[in-house]
Amino acid sequence: MKMNYWTVENNVDINESCPQIVEASQFIKNNEVVAFPTETVYGLGANAKSDEAVDKIFAAKGRPSDNPLIVHISNKDQLNELVSGIPDAAQTLMNKFWPGPLTIIFNKREGVLSEKVTAGLDSVGIRMPDHPVALALIEAADLPVAAPSANVSGRPSPTAANHVTQDLDGKISGIIDGGETGVGVESTVVDCTSEIPVILRPGGVTREQLEEAAGPVEVDPSLAKGEGAPKSPGMKYTHYAPDAPMILAEGTKEWVQSLIDEKRNAGLKAGVLTTEENKNFYQADKILACGFRSDLNSVAHSLYDVLRSFNESDVDIIFSETFPTDGVGMAVMNRLQKAAGHNLIKES
Repeated sequence: MKMNYWTVENNVDINESCPQIVEASQFIKNNEVVAFPTETVYGLGANAKSDEAVDKIFAAKGRPSDNPLIVHISNKDQLNELVSGIPDAAQTLMNKFWPGPLTIIFNKREGVLSEKVTAGLDSVGIRMPDHPVALALIEAADLPVAAPSANVSGRPSPTAANHVTQDLDGKISGIIDGGETGVGVESTVVDCTSEIPVILRPGGVTREQLEEAAGPVEVDPSLAKGEGAPKSPGMKYTHYAPDAPMILAEGTKEWVQSLIDEKRNAGLKAGVLTTEENKNFYQADKILACGFRSDLNSVAHSLYDVLRSFNESDVDIIFSETFPTDGVGMAVMNRLQKAAGHNLIKES
């Protein structure tokens, strides 16, 4: 399949016609698939009302069809067509965090969206991205756009257009290159269909921020078990993994180095995911710094790029430091746990 490539400045105005956006939106209207930037990661967008279009998302990604997709909108007025009601907590969170990296689970309105978007569930996850290119594309298409991350299922999510090309060249109709994304990890998913909101996937909006805005918020217990909840897109299967097996190592730098030494002495090439503060301490075959430990937002921003960079090396095993789980650290550790298949060892 020939893949179109559009470059768009990330200050495009949603209310002004942009030729590249208009052309890309025609593909969405024609039930084709187009990758586009959001403030979190690049999304793989298609008409959320069309079974044909949604099937093309699953085919391009190699994604299991029982894994629901997030629907993206460009204005809050679109919401009324898609959901059967807006709970008070959801309204509060929308007012505070939309547009932004927050997906809210609503009870869906029957007969509007493709059943394949919701994997047959009675609920649907919806968000309004905080990225001018994404908003302009959705507005121009005049459709709700289903958009999981624009990568092959199981690989690290894309934070730049070249990541999308690496995974999906020839599999989709086009890519809008709007530069690097900002947040670096996907949106927070919050279920507002029950009395107390429940975090199904940690992301760019933290639990602390949610509770400050809307009161008590629970965390789905399945997150700790690595099982994921079917209402939560992207959490039911292994994700984000580099090619080499990864082990999360919770302990001192000296102890982590001893683990690296053990593997290297056994003839394996070992990599380490660390931070700018610690990168000069380690001796390994590949050392990659993932932001600053003193700034977990920088770790989140760099995480997927670093995971992909390990694939350009020939390491046999990767050790990763662990991070505090306050703030965006919850999202960072969630993604690392998924990348490592929940393979965590602790210093005794």
